Amino acid sequence: MRTLPTDPEELAGLYPRLDRPTLRVNFIASADGAVTVDGLSAGLQGPGDKEVFDTLRMVCDALVVAAGTVRAERYDALRLTPAARAWRTAHGLPEFPLMVIVSGSLHLDPAQLVFSDAPVRPIVLTHRAAPVAAPVAEVAEVVPIGDGRVDLAAGVRLLHRRGATQLLCEGGPGLLGSMIAADLVDELCLTVAPLLAGGAAGRIAHGPAAAPPRAMTLRHALTREDMLFLRYARPRA
Repeated sequence: MRTLPTDPEELAGLYPRLDRPTLRVNFIASADGAVTVDGLSAGLQGPGDKEVFDTLRMVCDALVVAAGTVRAERYDALRLTPAARAWRTAHGLPEFPLMVIVSGSLHLDPAQLVFSDAPVRPIVLTHRAAPVAAPVAEVAEVVPIGDGRVDLAAGVRLLHRRGATQLLCEGGPGLLGSMIAADLVDELCLTVAPLLAGGAAGRIAHGPAAAPPRAMTLRHALTREDMLFLRYARPRA
């Protein structure tokens, strides 16, 4: 256990880009397991959380998010700070990561900033039964992948072929549950807020059961003012 560093370079070193394709997931939950307060994750945030959140976005090639999370959390464009963009270009990366949205219905608002202010045209992963003439196709590259539902494993392979090998997923719980069931998750970065939320809030993942459950190893545990930052990874042979 150590204190979350304040130096950006040191923090980036704790969440490194790996030499193999990696799908890393970032979530926040209360001490009693609630994933939201009043329906949003913002009520769980605390000291250090934004630094970790921004660092994970800075080091990834693509950010993968479910359409429901994009709507509920009112996602804006994936624009990084000048310091983060400078870090990326210094490490031979494009200035901005790619935004990838998973949507079965294509019920997305083209005027939302995640599309209308995007520095890089987003990708929307959908399935072949989705509406062909959805308005979002005017502001994003819509990729049908799978019959009747989005084939997440095929979507991940597609992103890898396009050079996006370091993937970051920010949810929501349904998407994470499906990724766990498909055995796609390599790392979980979990922030635990020092709160007892109670209520009917869900957990960070729901959906098909993983059979068997996926074993993880703890890579680090960091703290700042009672916030806890955990990084788990799949054990490697």
